[in-house]
Amino acid sequence: MKKSLIILLSVLLFAGCGKKSQQDKLPIRVETAVVSTLQDSSGPSYVGVIEEREATAVSFTSMGVIKRMLVNEGQYVRRGQLLALIDPSTSRNSVEIAQAATRQARDMVKQAEDTYAQAKDAYDRMKILHDNGSLPEIKWVEIETQLKQAETALNTARSGVQQAQATEQIARKGVADTRLVAPVSGVIGKRQLNVGETALPSQAVVTILDINTVKVKVSIPEAELSHISAGTPSRIAVEAVGQTFNGGRIEKGVEADIMTHTYDIRINVSNPGHRLLPGMVASVQFPGAQTGASTQFYVPVTAVQRRPDGSHFVWVIAADSTAHRSEVAMGQTLGNRIAIMNGLNGGDRIVTEGYQKLSEGTRVVY
Repeated sequence: MKKSLIILLSVLLFAGCGKKSQQDKLPIRVETAVVSTLQDSSGPSYVGVIEEREATAVSFTSMGVIKRMLVNEGQYVRRGQLLALIDPSTSRNSVEIAQAATRQARDMVKQAEDTYAQAKDAYDRMKILHDNGSLPEIKWVEIETQLKQAETALNTARSGVQQAQATEQIARKGVADTRLVAPVSGVIGKRQLNVGETALPSQAVVTILDINTVKVKVSIPEAELSHISAGTPSRIAVEAVGQTFNGGRIEKGVEADIMTHTYDIRINVSNPGHRLLPGMVASVQFPGAQTGASTQFYVPVTAVQRRPDGSHFVWVIAADSTAHRSEVAMGQTLGNRIAIMNGLNGGDRIVTEGYQKLSEGTRVVY
């Protein structure tokens, strides 16, 4: 009985192992795509993002609670236009106190002038007597001392008026500073604070964007940067406005992105109707530039895998339906696709989904 049981268990064990071995050899189902190029006769396309020509952060110079906000995001404002107000109560109180101090200082000057006039009159009369020898010397010294004291008091009073007036000017400036005006013309890009919030000195309340001329920021592969100069012509298509624009002067960056080995350039574009807004996506081509990117292919972003050492690869399906790794060099991203500079050939079939169970030489079905 025991012998029969052992034989039965052995048969089941070998059957299970055989079934598992057969399962291991089953091909993995994956999703694939055929490598193709999105390039046309005008040259390669690059993805760009529209930026403002210049952004100005506008802030109050004093602290206060915002009482009114007079502009909204996207609104066009002119230089000198009122943007916001903070509560002027404290500043107005300071002006009233400074005005009272100025009046008091002027009253003191008037009193000092009267005292000085009396001392000067007494000095002039006593000088005649002193010159004739009819006035004791001790009395003459007293008259001189009184005149000098009156003169000093008058100068002090006049200095007090100047200080009071300066304090009043500062207080009046504090009232003026409760009004936030636009230093330049442009479009309100972002409103940082709202009514009821406390504005601190130098804290941006709104940002004004100059978009009379905009810049299109584009990342260019390092191998193609030398083919683009400040005067290279460019064509910029903006799907959001359904229009194509001619680019102007190009500004080239000097620092590369360490991950993609691309350099940022910025193309100036005239924007008289303010149709182009910061953040819009543009497709950029350089018809006159020979970039040499004739073998640039675009593949789905999901097809590209990254190794721990930072290199990238894709799974390529061979003619015998087996998967093999192919190292690639990447370029710019265009929507949900990414440019492959080398490592692939036109017509290659690559894995886009289901690669998690793959290893070198794994058989696949698609």
